[in-house]
Amino acid sequence: MNVKTTTPEKVLVMGIGNSLLTDDGVGVHVSNALAALAQQGAIDQPVHIIDGGTIGLSLLSEINPQSPLIAIDAMQLHAAPGTVRVFVGEDMDSQLRGTKRTAHEVALADLMQAAQLSGFGPERRALVAIQPDNTTWGLSPTPAVQAAIPIAVQSVLTLMEGWRDAR
Repeated sequence: MNVKTTTPEKVLVMGIGNSLLTDDGVGVHVSNALAALAQQGAIDQPVHIIDGGTIGLSLLSEINPQSPLIAIDAMQLHAAPGTVRVFVGEDMDSQLRGTKRTAHEVALADLMQAAQLSGFGPERRALVAIQPDNTTWGLSPTPAVQAAIPIAVQSVLTLMEGWRDAR
């Protein structure tokens, strides 16, 4: 699901995960909730929301060094299920360099490194990470992770507002 605008300052929001693996798909669920808000006109700034799925280097073409990037993903945070943490800039880079548990955590780190090496790395970037509880087969998040979706949505909106106000 894409919501695109033409201004180069649009924020790229990338939901990552496999929605067939219970909590692993939370990034996709958050990006879908944000896309619904954008379609209702509830997001008052340019945004491009994509379902990054289980991610790949093909998403490199979506990254623009002038456009802020927010990635949303289930990630091992060593916290209670449903915990939401936001990593901005260098903190995001450090988090991605840490121990990787899933294929798309590795792929997101590789994608960001490829963007930096090719000169496309966004200066303003953030990772909204949600601690999963269960990543076995299932179409819906567990209750703790489902309850975290509105918190993650608000975290993305807060990041976008802060970057807009800092311009």
